[in-house]
Amino acid sequence: MRVGMGKAPRRPWWLLAACGLLLSGCAQFDDRAANQTFEPAPELTAPAGPQPQVPEAGGGADPSRPSTPQTSIPPPQGCTDYDQSVIATCLDTVSAVAALPNTGAAPGALAAERKTGRVVQVTAGGPATEVTRLDVQATGDGGLTGLALSPTYPEDQLVFAYVTTATDNRVVRFTRGQQPKPVLTGIPKGATGNRGAIMTDGKGALLVATGDAGNPSAAADPRSLAGKVLRIDTTGNAAEGNPAPGSRVYASGVHSPGGLCQATDGSRTWITDRGADVDALYAVTPGASLAVPTWTWPEKPALAGCADSGASIVIASSVGANLQELPITLDGSVGGKPKPLMDGKNGTAYGRYGGLDQIDSQFALVGTVNKDGGQPVSSDDRVVLISLQATPSGGSGKD
Repeated sequence: MRVGMGKAPRRPWWLLAACGLLLSGCAQFDDRAANQTFEPAPELTAPAGPQPQVPEAGGGADPSRPSTPQTSIPPPQGCTDYDQSVIATCLDTVSAVAALPNTGAAPGALAAERKTGRVVQVTAGGPATEVTRLDVQATGDGGLTGLALSPTYPEDQLVFAYVTTATDNRVVRFTRGQQPKPVLTGIPKGATGNRGAIMTDGKGALLVATGDAGNPSAAADPRSLAGKVLRIDTTGNAAEGNPAPGSRVYASGVHSPGGLCQATDGSRTWITDRGADVDALYAVTPGASLAVPTWTWPEKPALAGCADSGASIVIASSVGANLQELPITLDGSVGGKPKPLMDGKNGTAYGRYGGLDQIDSQFALVGTVNKDGGQPVSSDDRVVLISLQATPSGGSGKD
């Protein structure tokens, strides 16, 4: 019996949308990295991996979503955003994003609002729902600045957050329907330097980046929790295997951390930091001080969240209003000048960027912080799905 060929499966709209925001994986190397002279970079493209199996929200095709990416996107109207890559709108200063595990539904995340302390669950094609509202003090650069899922999130549904209170900076944990509980308190608080970041390390522990509370000498003081990368267990104690047994300190020398990120295989960890003179990207080495930056930005674009796709590091910037992409060489080091992306000239722009978290090596979610000194449009602040692969398509600006 002759069997006819069926139609090719339709790609989910969210995948098509993300492919409209492709980030470049190549750059011209120069001799400022590792004091070497580089040849022109080859096309740095990560091996094709399995794409997230995420169907349309609601389990079927959405007739309002076009089957191909739009070339001209109408400006938002109120909280309605016609950009397919935008999965949440009308939030307030999205300082942190935690991508939720892929469960076969549309891509989703928890998004943190720095100034309100609110944490909402956002899903492509669905409304945002409030999970909790943390009591925070957002004066200066503090507030709710870090968010990470528990290492055992599928079992316990716990979420960890880095917050500024009236008395200190601290790590708290919460789950839907329960009051937040303190995990690590007493992290010094100052007029500035209160920003923090948090992530899981892939080994059952949490990495917590703390600001120096406006006192740079605290970053070098091993007795202070300020200006450090801490490694703790989920109860707030020093994690097993730390450089100094019994000490929470994993690395030192931090000033005002913007974000933490890690290669998907755990082989390297990065931190972005906003210093007095320059912003910088550092490789985190256990037991060491962040003395030698991997790259610096004298123009101080206010580096925020980051992602390591394997082919490049992508860093969100708020004041810079773009994403900075740095190529990664075969030995895992950075080997070239940063390239600005998603700034309206090199890809679609969304204004100022804040929290960023990877779904996998191909896709990530980034939040905007336009309500914190930017020029918000009616649908700001937003959470946007982006691709970390291939070459950027042209964009038409923030709207």
